[in-house]
Amino acid sequence: MPYPDGESIKSSNNRLISEELSYDKDQLKNEFDRLFLSLTSEQRGVFNNIMKPVENNTGGVFFVYGYGGTGKTYLWKTLSAAIRCKGDIVLNVASSGIASLLLTGGRTAHSRFVIPINLNEDSLCYIKPGSDVANLIIKAKLIIWDEAPMMHKHAFEALNRSMNDILKFNTDNNNQRVFGGKVVVFGGDFRQILPVIPNGSRQDIVNASLSYSKIWPKCKVQRLTQNMRLSINSDASNIEETNTFSKWLLDLGEGKVGDRNDGETIIDIPEDLLITDRTDPISSLINFVYPSILENFTQPNFFQERAILAPTNEVVQEINDHLLGLFPGEEKEYLSSDSVCQSDYLHDTFDETLYSPDVLNGLKLSGIPNHKLVLKVGVPIMLLRNIDQKGGLCNGTRLRVISLGNRVIEGEIISGSNIGARTFIPRFTLTPSDKKIPFRFKRRQFPIAVCFAMTINKSQGQSLSRVGLYLKKPVFSHGQLYVALSRVKSREGLKLLILDEEGNLTNKTTNVVYKEVFNNL
Repeated sequence: MPYPDGESIKSSNNRLISEELSYDKDQLKNEFDRLFLSLTSEQRGVFNNIMKPVENNTGGVFFVYGYGGTGKTYLWKTLSAAIRCKGDIVLNVASSGIASLLLTGGRTAHSRFVIPINLNEDSLCYIKPGSDVANLIIKAKLIIWDEAPMMHKHAFEALNRSMNDILKFNTDNNNQRVFGGKVVVFGGDFRQILPVIPNGSRQDIVNASLSYSKIWPKCKVQRLTQNMRLSINSDASNIEETNTFSKWLLDLGEGKVGDRNDGETIIDIPEDLLITDRTDPISSLINFVYPSILENFTQPNFFQERAILAPTNEVVQEINDHLLGLFPGEEKEYLSSDSVCQSDYLHDTFDETLYSPDVLNGLKLSGIPNHKLVLKVGVPIMLLRNIDQKGGLCNGTRLRVISLGNRVIEGEIISGSNIGARTFIPRFTLTPSDKKIPFRFKRRQFPIAVCFAMTINKSQGQSLSRVGLYLKKPVFSHGQLYVALSRVKSREGLKLLILDEEGNLTNKTTNVVYKEVFNNL
């Protein structure tokens, strides 16, 4: 069954197209004029390079390479307003739920393009001929994909194959071009965390990167180099110090700090960034990030731009338990209901008695809430699942607990685009995708975790004013240290607590950088 010609699609019969065309064009024109006037010369050059093939309908693939704070999100908003104010469609997606909240009409790439969870080199997106999603792609003038480097290259290749298939009936040669001749813009920073490959080697991780994809040779790299975030949040009197800090971060992200870095090296952290209290260093770190927490936690915005970061879930859990114990109020405990999925009973070799409820309850897996969840009113929590993207409830969204019911938890959003909104969170039945487990089980629990502290990976895409990095154990993957240090808006808002193998304070830590990922840029 051939796909319909783009001009024959009736928008009124396609809910997705109707949503994308529902923007007020006059309002968007005013917004575009305002945004365009504030573009730097560097941003304006990139804007013009992208808009030219959009206006001429000639197609093209771009990668906007810029570290955090260089104005990529501002550029996405300007491009979107420029196209939507003319009544055309832009599809804004991101690799993570948190990043998608920063985009106008943003969605995760997986949900927008129905990308399979388990990918391989031959994967296709689950887009049916003539479906709303297929017709939406045909109509789109531009696709923007933010935080692209953290996604496996097979996701981009799957979308490329699917779009070539969708668009092959529109013109004679679209199936010979990348993404069916549409203009696609990727954005991100290869200094940040690369695709997560369970038990993957350095070679596996690098090879999974977008820069090693079949699509990459077609990408036109555009660079943004001016750090708008640090400039805006710095006084004129310390611009030189700000620039020095910015350059140090970039050099660290590229493996230029310390000795020759061929994968990992030991670096020295400047003294002014360190927690030096040998008596009670953890309390000092907590007091830096959350000053006078017992007096201030009731303030609505106290937790908004503060977080303690650590490389592993174990250390994060340690900090969260410590702070929860200090927090006033009565604890409420929620226990999950765990069971093995019925389909596994079909296997002759499966022995149900080996997996008692106690065994299942003891499993702690990434992305799945623990069996026992202990909360207090007022504590910050983080969502572990996408619930309602339009409402700002994505994997990684942070909230403050307002009330604790038996069947629902009321929370107030403190991060993303819907700050201040209140919502009710029910229990969900969740099934982990961890391949290390030889069976499938399901856990019914609230999809949340306490988040005074969070993992470095979870913090990617967030901008914070006060960050404490707790390195009880060193980072272990490319870009983790760079991501943790670059979340902060100013040097004054950053402190590190580093322990050596004996548990003593030190100024030395590991930095992991896979330099080959930069070879094709």
